[in-house]
Amino acid sequence: MSAESHNEHDSEDLCTTGAQLYEEALREGRIPFERAASAPCLIDLGLVHPALDDQDSLEPVAPTVALHRLLRHSEERITSEWQRKERLAGVFASLIQAGNEYSTVTEPTVFKALSGTAQINGAISEAMAEAREELLSIQPSTHKGQRNEAAQANSMTRDQALLDRGGRIRTLYQHTQRHVPLIIARYEQLHGDAEARTLDEVTDRLLIIDRRVAFIPGAPAKDGSHALEVRHPALISFFVTTFERLWRLGSLMYPKAAVQRSPHQGITPRQRAIAGLLIEGHTDAVIADRLGMNVRTARVHISKLAATLGSESRAQLGYLIGQSGFLDQAG
Repeated sequence: MSAESHNEHDSEDLCTTGAQLYEEALREGRIPFERAASAPCLIDLGLVHPALDDQDSLEPVAPTVALHRLLRHSEERITSEWQRKERLAGVFASLIQAGNEYSTVTEPTVFKALSGTAQINGAISEAMAEAREELLSIQPSTHKGQRNEAAQANSMTRDQALLDRGGRIRTLYQHTQRHVPLIIARYEQLHGDAEARTLDEVTDRLLIIDRRVAFIPGAPAKDGSHALEVRHPALISFFVTTFERLWRLGSLMYPKAAVQRSPHQGITPRQRAIAGLLIEGHTDAVIADRLGMNVRTARVHISKLAATLGSESRAQLGYLIGQSGFLDQAG
């Protein structure tokens, strides 16, 4: 019988070629030694051994003996794996417990997802009730409506309580919020160390309380229905640094009127901000969104800017802005 070519397989498995040679050895009583070269698993599994009277031949081991030996080896491996499993379980038992303790105690004090107006306001009110030093706030926009008026009423109560305890409040708004009646009324009613400044552009909404807890938007949606409570020291430090840098750039809004920047060649501060965004290649819609105004108002300012610089096209306007150099001058 011709031997089949031997395919690679696990040393503990018997291949087709090996099975056929083993059956031949049982039938004939032995097989030539060189025949076993085509099926190394025969010797690896102990199914054949050298004949005592002929070193060039191999004799088969009785199937019952071979099976018993292989089963014993399998049982030993299974026992070894179970022992390894028990050792791993023992090692990781204490680690799992430590991990659970960390998850249930540490993580909620660092980050907490808030959902819904009631939960968000409740968390802010709780943090403000414990505040004794300072509230830093960035408010990108204020919209009309009963919901916003109710939110303003809630914040007024807790903000005044902080001021009464000797705390300080600093708030950044966009320039477009300087004349919003709801905001003007807010600072007419607050009593204490409260100050407000404005910028052309600010970040998303941010509250930092006593430099120990911050609240930021928790989702891209602008409906304010999700927020994230942050108590991680490194992130709090980052938020405070960002606020302070923006604060130094802001124009004073309260407690005294802001000093208006001198126009350059008839260009107002608002048109200067629009010009900066125009040369960056932004569309009217993007400019309006960035500066907190509607598209129609933005286009009116762009038209006045073009008239001031003598521009007859959008492309020419960008060129004239760059040539005028007024963006490089301090306003």
